[in-house]
This record gives sequence, structure tokens and C-alpha cells, in this order.
Amino acid sequence: MRISKPMLLVSTPLGVGWALIEAARFHWWLAVLMAYLVAVLSLFAALTLRRIRQDRRIEPQDRTYE
Repeated sequence: MRISKPMLLVSTPLGVGWALIEAARFHWWLAVLMAYLVAVLSLFAALTLRRIRQDRRIEPQDRTYE
């Protein structure tokens, strides 16, 4: 995990960027759709992280799991 996690963190955005370039070479509208998809997925990930951080700030005694 020490080597694979940093490699994935670097290679994944590079792969997405390269895919956008190749899509633009094929058809420009395909690159626009792909960029829109990446933006929507990024938004959902950011909202999920925001919710997790809000939940962690709540005091443990305030949590009710009943």
C-alpha cells in the first residue's frame, strides 16, 4: 500500500486528463460530456466529504444510533 496509493493518486488524474484530450481529438462534444461527468462526480465526492467532516465534528454524546 505504501507504493500503490501514491501511484494511483498521480496516475488517475493523468489518465483522466489524457482521456479528455483523446476525446477532444475524436469529437469535441465528447470531451465536453466527459468533462461534465468528471465535474459532477467531483461535486458528489466533495459533498460526501463535507458531510463526513460535519458528522465528525458532532460531539459523541450527541449521536444517537437507536
